[in-house]
Amino acid sequence: MKDSGISVVIPVFNEKANLSALREELTDSLKGSERLWEVVFVNDGSTDGSQEMLDSLAESDIRFKVVHLRRNFGQTAAIMAGIDHCTGNIIVTMDADLQNDPADINHLLRKLDEGCDVVSGWRFDRRDKEWGRRWPSEVANSLLSWLFRVKLHDFGCTLKAYRRWTIENVNLYGEMHRYIPIYASWQGARVAELPVNHRPRLHGASKYGMSRIPRVVLDLLVMYFFDRAIDRPMQFFGRAGLVSLLGALLAGMWALWLRLIEGVSFILTPLPLLVALLLICALLCFFFGVLAEMQMRTYFESRDKRAYIVRQTRNLN
Repeated sequence: MKDSGISVVIPVFNEKANLSALREELTDSLKGSERLWEVVFVNDGSTDGSQEMLDSLAESDIRFKVVHLRRNFGQTAAIMAGIDHCTGNIIVTMDADLQNDPADINHLLRKLDEGCDVVSGWRFDRRDKEWGRRWPSEVANSLLSWLFRVKLHDFGCTLKAYRRWTIENVNLYGEMHRYIPIYASWQGARVAELPVNHRPRLHGASKYGMSRIPRVVLDLLVMYFFDRAIDRPMQFFGRAGLVSLLGALLAGMWALWLRLIEGVSFILTPLPLLVALLLICALLCFFFGVLAEMQMRTYFESRDKRAYIVRQTRNLN
């Protein structure tokens, strides 16, 4: 049985130099709360002595819990491990590098009390490198807001507060922790955003960089499919197949025009090859659509899931 307290989930990877100060700031921020609270650190395979430091923090205060992963699984997996092992009905996630300000946790909680289900932090004055971090992030945030109709300025900010029901049944992979507000919105959650303080990193090295962009883009494609076609995959693949089929038809008609009207042999143009490629592409799209449709039906029916979620009812027993 989960209690009604607050759980702060913090993934940790080689942040030994920041942990002591983070503990003090978290204690100062949370000690005035009327709710019970705990902090769950998830050691994501650190090799710099963070494990020993975290064990020491846990020994000094039972409200500080630690989960040690066997190796480095990545930030998304570490956040999921923290969610699985925490007990609060309100879950706050944040980074361990002290760039997120623990004092902002209370601001997020007050926003939840106003009736929101998810409150996402917005690093409106980011303390990162302009080219390496800020501008790619702004482009990605604009694209995400447009594609998924969740209007946030900063999906990548780890500092967020959730009601447990919005994320407890969500399984995340890859780099998808940044998309949790989108998953929550699919569950009918009311999502809000709040400007938060963002501080420059004082110790350690950033774990983010341009190398993460390809993984984020691929996860974005997966999310787009889940949003638009998880319950009707044939519509998604079928449209692509129909477009390819139409392209093959137009290319074939053009080839016939050149052959019959202008006397240009088929072997002198790439159009016949294009027709063949587009026909193969169309057939593959239809084939994948049928397979995905079968998988989708198996997924929903085997788990007794429905393609809808009820918020509440009236006068029903």
